[in-house]
Amino acid sequence: MNLTGARMQLRNGRADAEAFRARAIVGFLIIVLCLAALVSRYVFLQIYRGTQFAQTSDQQRISVRSVAPSRGLIYDRNGVLLADNIAAFRLEVVPEAVAGGPGGLDKLLAELGDVVAISADDIERFKIARAKKKAFESVPLRLKLSEDEIARFAVDRWRFPGVEVVPYLTRAYPLRSLFAHTVGYVGRIDMNELVKLDANDYAGTTHIGKTGVERWYEDELHGKPGSETVEVNVGGRVMRTLERVAPTPGKNLYLSIDSRLQRAAEEALGGRLGAVVAIDPRNGEVLAMVSEPDFDGNLFVNGIGQADYTELTQDPRKPLLNRAIAGGFIPGSTIKPYAAAAGLELGVRTPSDTVVSTGEYHIPGQARGYRDDFPAGRVDLKLALAWSVNTYFYSLAYELGIDRFSGFMGKFGFGAKTGIDVAGEASGVLPSAEWLRATRNQPWYAGYTVNVGFGQGFWVVTPIQLAHALTIIAAKGANRPPHVLRATQSGIGAPVQPAPLPMPGPSVGTRPGTWKAIEEGMWLAVNGPPPSTVSGLGKEFPYAIAGKTGTAERYSRYDETWTTIATSSAERHQVLFECFTPAEEPRVAVVVALEAGKSGASDAAPIARKILDAWLKYDDDAPATPAKVAQQ
Repeated sequence: MNLTGARMQLRNGRADAEAFRARAIVGFLIIVLCLAALVSRYVFLQIYRGTQFAQTSDQQRISVRSVAPSRGLIYDRNGVLLADNIAAFRLEVVPEAVAGGPGGLDKLLAELGDVVAISADDIERFKIARAKKKAFESVPLRLKLSEDEIARFAVDRWRFPGVEVVPYLTRAYPLRSLFAHTVGYVGRIDMNELVKLDANDYAGTTHIGKTGVERWYEDELHGKPGSETVEVNVGGRVMRTLERVAPTPGKNLYLSIDSRLQRAAEEALGGRLGAVVAIDPRNGEVLAMVSEPDFDGNLFVNGIGQADYTELTQDPRKPLLNRAIAGGFIPGSTIKPYAAAAGLELGVRTPSDTVVSTGEYHIPGQARGYRDDFPAGRVDLKLALAWSVNTYFYSLAYELGIDRFSGFMGKFGFGAKTGIDVAGEASGVLPSAEWLRATRNQPWYAGYTVNVGFGQGFWVVTPIQLAHALTIIAAKGANRPPHVLRATQSGIGAPVQPAPLPMPGPSVGTRPGTWKAIEEGMWLAVNGPPPSTVSGLGKEFPYAIAGKTGTAERYSRYDETWTTIATSSAERHQVLFECFTPAEEPRVAVVVALEAGKSGASDAAPIARKILDAWLKYDDDAPATPAKVAQQ
């Protein structure tokens, strides 16, 4: 190697070293820049976005579920269970855990329908409920799965991530139809209710009170929801519970109704279309309230089948109608005690004033006569009530005039709801000139006044209205509104607290002797010799019974000839009977109203007597009798 080559080799080595050094520096700078970028990204993710990503991770791993409160139980006055909660299972879906977004959810619902029956209504309710919940919250899809449906779903569970079978409590009515109208029933929250309800108060809840006490006391029975924080896997299945906030159960309710008397009243009705109401006049507590025909409230709890619903709604007997609080009856002669009170209190009559009954009454100056099937001769107030003399009340109503007559009858609560704490009450009709103008744009004539004076014409009352009015007479003018709630309890084992009584209404009547005169006439109707309308009804009963019959024609006639269905005496009238006992210091007032019958005396009064006999066995203050001793 010559000198020149050695120099070239030395020069190239130095160049190579310089080049290597430069490359090393560039590489180091690249590494530093990469580390800086990595650190910057780490700082961004962990510091600036760390909380957000932690929450997202937890949402995928942790689910917060609403826990529905257990609905309050309902008992009768003696602790007999009327509305219970029993275990059941339902399908719930966590939308966020379903793969594929909204499209995946629709696909899942379609495929799930091949395993478990899901109706269009189920899907519609699910979609509305889902819109009001967060994506990670479970939404009920199908209620009360059968054992077969649970087994079929378990086999295909792997196909449906985010879908779970969840246990829950559902409503049950142990006495079935006996309290269907009074207690009512719960049902699935429908679309209209779902939009109106507070989403927080009803989180996790699928049912709401629909009728009766269940609806009236919904706020007390419902309770407050809780929550449950759980850890789930990628399929949405719960792995463990992290935290639980217990729900507040609804209050238990104790009703004033005695289930034994309720059953006795139902048996006494014997399936006849009508209603029975029994009230304690001392405090307004409803002791029995029956409407016939009835139905089984359990059918509605988790969605009634189409066949059952069609059968109930198309039944001409209208079993879903609560006749006790919404049935419209013409009161007939049961209105006479209240008309008598109007005459005495307004100074038109005294107890000793008499009227001559010849079998026909004529308004002064008119040729038309108003029939009175009983030409009783000269009668005073007591005999007019005992013998149900129409002429006495024709003339009384005419002398009062419709304005004073209807004004005073309004004090007994006719034409208005009593306010009883059972949903679905009707107002009835209190006839008046103002009412006729407002509803039919017609003038009022004197003949209308004569008709309403003995409970015919435009009158419509409900059995609960008539029973409330009867308690006012029994309580000598005291106005104690009817009610069914007797006590409440904040959970099993908690003390039972008496419910406050409703505010009393204005007292009726101030003249001395008004109530005594009416009581004597009603007592004579039951205990006097014929022609007292229900003579002998009080035989062998330990207390004096005061009562009044009512027979209201459902078909018009101009003479003694009846037409069409009215040719049957058993179907000709609406028939009623009202009574209270003991007559001097009443403890129970009973109204029986039948939609069809021959007369109040022959059809309704015997039913009332059976109810009084049953009440005697169960009344704590009643004297010992062989039947009561046997019962105890």
